[in-house]
Amino acid sequence: MLRTILTHGVIGGLIAGGLLSVIVLNFEGATGQYGMAIGYLIMLIGLSAIFIAIKRQRDVAQGGVIRFWPAFGMGLAISLVAGIVYALCWDLALATIGIDAFIDKFAGTMLDGKSGAELAKAQAEMEGFRTAYHNPLFRLPMTFVEIFPVGVLVSLVSALLLRNSRFLPARPREA
Repeated sequence: MLRTILTHGVIGGLIAGGLLSVIVLNFEGATGQYGMAIGYLIMLIGLSAIFIAIKRQRDVAQGGVIRFWPAFGMGLAISLVAGIVYALCWDLALATIGIDAFIDKFAGTMLDGKSGAELAKAQAEMEGFRTAYHNPLFRLPMTFVEIFPVGVLVSLVSALLLRNSRFLPARPREA
C-alpha cells in the first residue's frame, strides 16, 4: 500500500504542481479573472490519482471491497505526498523565474484599480507579503495548504463512493 500511496501521490503532485506552474508562469491570462478556477481545476485533475488509487486498492488488492476509513486514510496519505510534491514544484518554478518577478506580477493584479489611502494600505501589505514570501518556512506551508484541503475533499468523496462495491465494480477478467 505504501508503494501505491507514494506512486499516486507523486503523480498527482507532479500533475497539479507541474501544470499549474507552467500555466501560471508562462501565460499572462492565467492570473486573470478565471485564474483561481483554472488552478483548482488543475488540482482536481491531479488529485484524481486518489480516486484511481483507492479503486485499484479495492478492486485488485482487496477483492472488490474496501471500508470507508482505510480508503479515506489512503486518500489522505496520497494528499499529503501530493501536497509536498506540489509545493516543491511551485518552489522550483519560483526559483526559475525569481520570487520577486512572481510577487511583482501578483502585486500588480492586487493593486490594480486602487487609489489613494486604499492603494497605500495595499502597497504596505504587499511589502509585508514580499518579505514573508521570501522565507521558505512561510512559503512552503502556504503552498501546501493550497492543495491539501482539495485532497481531503477528493479523499472523502472517493472513500464514500468506493466503499460501495457496486459503484464502478471491477470487470471480471476474460479467460
